[in-house]
Amino acid sequence: MLAGIPLDFIFFALVLLGVATLHHHTLKVSLLGATAITFYQFFFTGFKTGEGMAGLAAHFGHEWVTLANLLGLLLGFALLADHFEKSRLPEVLPHLLPDDWKGAFVLLAGVFVMSGFLDNIAAAMIGGTMAKVLFRRKVHIGYLAAIVAASNAGGAGSVVGDTTTTMIWIAGGSPFAVLEAYIGGAVALLIFGTIAARQQDAYQPIQRDDTPGVHIHYMRLAVVAIILAAAISANVWFNLTDPSVLEHFPVIGSAVALALLATAPLRAPQWSLLPGAFKGSIFLLGLVWCASLMPVEKLPTPSWPTTMGLGFLSAVFDNIPLTALAIRQDGYDWGFLAYAVGFGGSMIWFGSSAGVAISSIYPEARSVVEWLKSGWHVALGFVAGYLVMLALVGWHPAPLKGGVATPAAAASAPAR
Repeated sequence: MLAGIPLDFIFFALVLLGVATLHHHTLKVSLLGATAITFYQFFFTGFKTGEGMAGLAAHFGHEWVTLANLLGLLLGFALLADHFEKSRLPEVLPHLLPDDWKGAFVLLAGVFVMSGFLDNIAAAMIGGTMAKVLFRRKVHIGYLAAIVAASNAGGAGSVVGDTTTTMIWIAGGSPFAVLEAYIGGAVALLIFGTIAARQQDAYQPIQRDDTPGVHIHYMRLAVVAIILAAAISANVWFNLTDPSVLEHFPVIGSAVALALLATAPLRAPQWSLLPGAFKGSIFLLGLVWCASLMPVEKLPTPSWPTTMGLGFLSAVFDNIPLTALAIRQDGYDWGFLAYAVGFGGSMIWFGSSAGVAISSIYPEARSVVEWLKSGWHVALGFVAGYLVMLALVGWHPAPLKGGVATPAAAASAPAR
């Protein structure tokens, strides 16, 4: 303890501070922090799962599925985004989009919709790839933040759109329990989407006409479709048949990897992209590992204010362990939780896997200062969307597996 705060949290805060200020050395900071916290718990405090090598092995056995899934998705979707760009489809889209800032907004709305049935990482990567073409490789950081926010907000209302909503589904929640997150997400999109689209239009207007002489490579589009279908079908199939498999094996990441290998004879991926994508992936895995080691055994009593606070916390604390703790605690309004932890991470570039994925295409996004300065509208949209949800549907906590909501949670619901 230092001033009543466990040293684990202080070490993690130093890691986050290092990532925020040393954005050219984020990988080193992440790995150094993960190593330091692991050694500290190994030699001094023990892990949540026990002491010494046995405790470390047990903790890794609990976390490896999440880490492997993230690695597979980040690497796989980096190759998928390259396939999509080389299909040249984005080059024949300008005539379908408005010529002014509204074209940039429509693109964000498309990312929002895609994320409802695709993984939010894939939606962000496809949106980022389209933006690179449509804005001639000049994309404002505020607009990059909006792409990430659109992918996270769009995935928050679907149990196949985000890892956290899938976790709620596996734990016994109804797929309809998170649908209300679309209310907040749509409101947030109108706010941050409009501001970001105007930022982008002032910085670099959208391409007005299709690139002449372009022929779409339909085989690459077919490869993209096969990879996405593999990820979606694997997730849905095991959720409906045997959800326990998803908890013990990296099904989705493996499905993406197998689909890439199976489609390689049709169109070979750009394998040379993997080293760069791997560095970004290891950075995120380092932060996720650090977050998993934090001695957080209990969250505040479920209520609409504390759940809103989890949204801000998820910008620096990985939303997967936050969701796992919330599921263990139970008694949340799961739509509000899905919106908060799913969308909240968009407020900082490394707060969500979609943000880390975008930074592999746009390295300039790896600056917390620039992200906050240019993407301030994401936080504004988050708060506005959350408050509109409260006004329209109200806070209605419910247990995942029978029983009744906790009295404290029910008492905290605002009047409607």
